[in-house]
Amino acid sequence: MTFKALLTTKTGETISTHLVDFKDEDLMPGDVTVAIEFSTVNYKDAMALSGRSPVIRQFPLIPGIDFAGIVETSSHPGFKVGDRVLVNGWGLSQTHHGGFAQKARVNGDWLVKIPEVFSTQAAMAIGTAGYTAMLSVLALEHGGLTPDRGDILVTGASGGAGSVAIALLSGLGYRVIASTGRQEEGDYLRDLGATQVIDRNTLSQPGAPIAKERWAGVIDSVGSHTLANALAHTQYRGVVAAFGLAQGADLPGSVLPFILRNVTLAGIDSVNAPQEVRLQAWSRLAQDLDLSRLARTTQMVGLAEVPTVAGRVLEGKVRGRTVVDVNA
Repeated sequence: MTFKALLTTKTGETISTHLVDFKDEDLMPGDVTVAIEFSTVNYKDAMALSGRSPVIRQFPLIPGIDFAGIVETSSHPGFKVGDRVLVNGWGLSQTHHGGFAQKARVNGDWLVKIPEVFSTQAAMAIGTAGYTAMLSVLALEHGGLTPDRGDILVTGASGGAGSVAIALLSGLGYRVIASTGRQEEGDYLRDLGATQVIDRNTLSQPGAPIAKERWAGVIDSVGSHTLANALAHTQYRGVVAAFGLAQGADLPGSVLPFILRNVTLAGIDSVNAPQEVRLQAWSRLAQDLDLSRLARTTQMVGLAEVPTVAGRVLEGKVRGRTVVDVNA
């Protein structure tokens, strides 16, 4: 049998992605086969398809770091035919065929059962971006932050992780400051729950090693000078959760926020997080995320549109979340 898939290939230094017919027998080893219903386009997916970062480590490969669907066959003790499941990260789109296809075969230990409150489509409207946002919120809570401690800054606010982070934080009672380079998205960000919207240029240039205290915590997807400035303005015993490098992978800052204000910098890894952490994050998403707010962040595309959307993601022209209907 064949099914539709996006396949990324490399010839010399040129990386390209095309819609192909793929065979069941060409799927990689695994103890669970899933009929995929939806996937999603994350920033990491855009980096993979562009070749701008060496996300894909072997070619040819089906990209896509997420998928949600229905178990078709299983020899894994934790899953049976008909279960609704999702995957975020692990080896998908790196060394293992990913979610931009109508079918996948994976290690059952990578799977999470989708909480009852979410459809497979909603699970991918959340995707790795939203799951990472929840991991970041958990990190702020682990560091002792509560809504009465003060404002929370969200950088890259118009993106997928930023949008979900704002919805989560505002729903939990935090006052959110949204930093974005697209001021025309102000109404969108306030609709998600942001109290204040600031221009990212106020944070993206070289700044003082330590500066006026402005917020109790930060969720950062940008890195570089933006993260350094966010740290410099963090209040005493504040917490900064960092997971992105949209501006850069460098951190041109100072130790002063750490040794003078006891600021915690928490790194967030979504790819290899242990299963108990994933289950906690998805349980909290089911409890804390307002589905009506999630719907406001989401657009839908088909498989063939993914490469174009990925390019627009890198250009900063896509807001919120992009769900991929693999059967469209």
